[in-house]
Amino acid sequence: QVRLVESEGGLVQAGDSLRLSCAASGRPISEYCVGYFRQAPGKEREFVAALSKSGGHTHYANSVRGRFTISRDNAKNTVYLQMDSLKPEDTAVYYCAVSTEYVIATLRDEFDAWGQGTQVTVSS
Repeated sequence: QVRLVESEGGLVQAGDSLRLSCAASGRPISEYCVGYFRQAPGKEREFVAALSKSGGHTHYANSVRGRFTISRDNAKNTVYLQMDSLKPEDTAVYYCAVSTEYVIATLRDEFDAWGQGTQVTVSS
């Protein structure tokens, strides 16, 4: 069974960039569709980005498309979320997740295992 450990997030200013990483252990990350979700205070956990099992397809929420990039390094067994042009509304706890069943997934219930979450705060 795969275990996911997320890097520390951070406090940044609007317009800054930040890269999150999610290290997998137990199974090769290449066996999974990988994704990121986020949850702001008082809100539901929402989809951010996903990368297909093959690594050839990505999907992004409209709110982050063009600013965020999800990628994977199979040799390091790690997933990354590069976040550019950050906005205060990007402030949330970010979670990485993997889906065993789906080639590419975007719904919370389609993901099997989750990281512990990491706080990202964007000040204006």
